[in-house]
Amino acid sequence: MFYYLEGTVAVLEPALAVIDVGGVGYACRTSTNTLARLEAGKKARLYTYCHIKEDAFDIYGFYDASEKRFFEQLITVSGVGPKAALSILSSGTPEGLALAIINEDERTLMGAPGVGKKLAQRVILELKDKIAKSALQKKGAAIEPMPVTGGVEKVREASEALTVLGYSQQEIAAALRKLDLQAMTVEDIVREVLKNSLK
Repeated sequence: MFYYLEGTVAVLEPALAVIDVGGVGYACRTSTNTLARLEAGKKARLYTYCHIKEDAFDIYGFYDASEKRFFEQLITVSGVGPKAALSILSSGTPEGLALAIINEDERTLMGAPGVGKKLAQRVILELKDKIAKSALQKKGAAIEPMPVTGGVEKVREASEALTVLGYSQQEIAAALRKLDLQAMTVEDIVREVLKNSLK
């Protein structure tokens, strides 16, 4: 439907941003991460996901395309609808949550309102399976070009987290080659790739 909305931020409320596009106010349900980067009266672009039901037409908007991709990954999980996905996204950064899934850190996911132990386990199980399939299809593609001094294990974890966020192995390998991996933590690597990728 809509890929993104670009206009003036008209209203900011908890979990909601209204973007004025040519005199029409689009109500976008959104995360605390996105809200923190918006300012009323200023221009903004939100990448959107439209959730259409018989009795509703909801727009979900995200400051970064990577956050939208992570949202779309979350709603593929059985039992995770758009509202639960937004709750999870609001409990941490996309890169931090991706690492929590890779490391099977249930506690981090359970920090989101409405997410219990069983749902956290299901998110981890279903998203880790997707990462594993991708890794098998393109075995080592993101790791082999990297210098050993960067830390192979560190690069593997960062690559898996970026896979959760929707990046291909080729995109990850190209992005990692541009970084000084030696002095960076896994989360630093993921954050830097997100910052340098197309918004």
